[in-house]
Amino acid sequence: MSTLEFNNKLNELSGLLQAFAYKLTKSVDDSKDLYQETAYRALTNSDKFRPGTNLKAWLFTIMRNIFINNYRKKTKSNTIFDSTDNNYYLNAGKQTVLNKAESGIMMQELKGMINALDKSIQVPFMMHYYGYKYQEIADQLNLPLGTVKSRIFFARKELKKVILERYGKVPALGIK
Repeated sequence: MSTLEFNNKLNELSGLLQAFAYKLTKSVDDSKDLYQETAYRALTNSDKFRPGTNLKAWLFTIMRNIFINNYRKKTKSNTIFDSTDNNYYLNAGKQTVLNKAESGIMMQELKGMINALDKSIQVPFMMHYYGYKYQEIADQLNLPLGTVKSRIFFARKELKKVILERYGKVPALGIK
């Protein structure tokens, strides 16, 4: 069977394939993706199709196999393995509720530490924190580039020292 004949027969069966894809996925967008993947695989593997056999069945089998493989991938990625011995724990999965109070308190303390820095190192540090490049900071503050870099370095060093004095070693922040 020539490539042109194969493409024509594939186009003739496209309506049936799209309907079958929708029946499998129950979603318009997912069915379009499934049909496209099926058509792509059929075209790339058209040399494996044996003339004289049922093309419709071959295409439906390809589509069903793609759907099953995708379904297995989805279910495998959503599986939660609980290795705890205690049976009272429940898997929260994606239903967990985050409490941002602790991180909010940490941010308030960190802002207080930054505000306590000398203005000469605080301003370049905060500009760098907000995303300014070293050269932009140097241009805006009318300072040499090396001075800006060293002031940001000293601000980091001073913050690290204050954190160590207050809390000791903080592994969560990477401070030792």
